[in-house]
Amino acid sequence: MMDNIFGFKISPSSAINMDKVDRALFRELCRVEPDAARCMACGSCSATCPAAAFSGMSIRKVLLCLQRGREKEAFGMMSNCMLCGKCMMVCPRGINTRRIILAISSIYGKEEVK
Repeated sequence: MMDNIFGFKISPSSAINMDKVDRALFRELCRVEPDAARCMACGSCSATCPAAAFSGMSIRKVLLCLQRGREKEAFGMMSNCMLCGKCMMVCPRGINTRRIILAISSIYGKEEVK
């Protein structure tokens, strides 16, 4: 059986069909705030975030969730952001995470979060 050649498979509950994900809002976010597309998901932000240890907040994970159409999960993490800016100070690309969080709230707030 070729499906299970490595001894594991992706469970249907965690599989994301990217063909069915509407990325229009994420493209709008990248147009308004180009830094959202510059994130290389290095994890420096998560390592310094004071909220991450208690709540799982990570701008990196928020952006990945939005790219994958998981807005509700992203908003759950964002609600724990204190906008302290520590993540912005350690970002190797100099991404202004505060502006991204505020842009996400503005753009996605206009739509009903699924």
